[in-house]
Amino acid sequence: MSSTKNVTIYLYGKKYSVPETLTIIKAIEYCGYEMTSGIGCRHGFCGACSVIYRIPDDHQLHYCLACETLVQDNMYIATLPFFPVAHPVYDVDKVDASQQIMMQLYPEIYSCVSCRSCSNACPRGLDVMGYVHDCQNGDFKAAAEKSFDCVMCHICASRCPASISQPEVAMLARRLYGKYVAPEAQHLVQRVDEVKRGTLLKDVQNLMEMSDEQLQQLYNSREIEK
Repeated sequence: MSSTKNVTIYLYGKKYSVPETLTIIKAIEYCGYEMTSGIGCRHGFCGACSVIYRIPDDHQLHYCLACETLVQDNMYIATLPFFPVAHPVYDVDKVDASQQIMMQLYPEIYSCVSCRSCSNACPRGLDVMGYVHDCQNGDFKAAAEKSFDCVMCHICASRCPASISQPEVAMLARRLYGKYVAPEAQHLVQRVDEVKRGTLLKDVQNLMEMSDEQLQQLYNSREIEK
C-alpha cells in the first residue's frame, strides 16, 4: 500500500486533493488542466512556469517555478505564464556599451526606489536590484555577472513599483558585455569557423553515440577558457 499522502491545494479558486509528492506543474495536470502555455523545459531553466502562491496564516506571497516546487497543504496557487514588459527595438551592432544606451532604451531604471521587491521575489535568489543599479552606472560587466542565471520568468517585473523590465535590462547588459567588453573567446571563434566549414559533422556524430554518463563526464572535464 502506498504511503503517499494527499494535500489540499487551490487552483483558479477551486479546491483539489493531490499527492504531496507532486510538483506544482504536475499537480495542475493531475487536476485535469491541459498545460498549453506557461510550460517549457520542466527543469528550472526556461522560467516559463512562474507561480505565485500563499499559505493560510502566512502574510507573505511566495514566488517560485512550478516545475521544481512541491505542493504544500492549503497552498493557494496563481500562475504567471506571461507578464507584459517593455521590449524596445535595438540593433546590438549599432549601439555601444555606454551608460547612455540604458538611458535611451530603459529610462525607467532611474526610477528605481531600491525597495528590493525584485530581489526578494526572484526564485533564483539573484541580486536583481544590484544589477539594475549596475546598469544605471554603465557597469555592464557587473550586471552581466549578477544576472547570468536569470531564467526570464519576469516575477521581479511583476512586483516592481517602478515598472522596470529587469530581465530585459539584464539581457541588454549581457549582450553589450559579450559583444563590446568581454575579451574575445578564441575557442568560440574557432568553433564558429569549423561550423561554417562543415568540419564538425564527425564530432557531432560521436556525441550522438555517447551515453548520458559519457556526455556528463565530457562536460565536467571540459577546458574552460579564462
